[in-house]
Amino acid sequence: MFESAIYILCFLTSAACALLLLTSYRRQREPLLLWSALCFCLLALNNALVFIDIILLPDIDLLPLRQSAELFAVGVLLYGFVWESE
Repeated sequence: MFESAIYILCFLTSAACALLLLTSYRRQREPLLLWSALCFCLLALNNALVFIDIILLPDIDLLPLRQSAELFAVGVLLYGFVWESE
């Protein structure tokens, strides 16, 4: 029970950060806010996959899918940093 609560809280935190960043992007139109929001959306997806993998479907291995979401999240943020540095 405690473990599933932690995973849900991690998902909610990532989703809240993504929502706050998207709201801020809509007001200020700073591209780095958009890249950060996309990164946190993908991290929220990753946290949802962790919950599904470990709690809901422990017999099915979703590790490759989880790692792909993590890699894509970091890649999006890194691309945004490089794009904004030019």
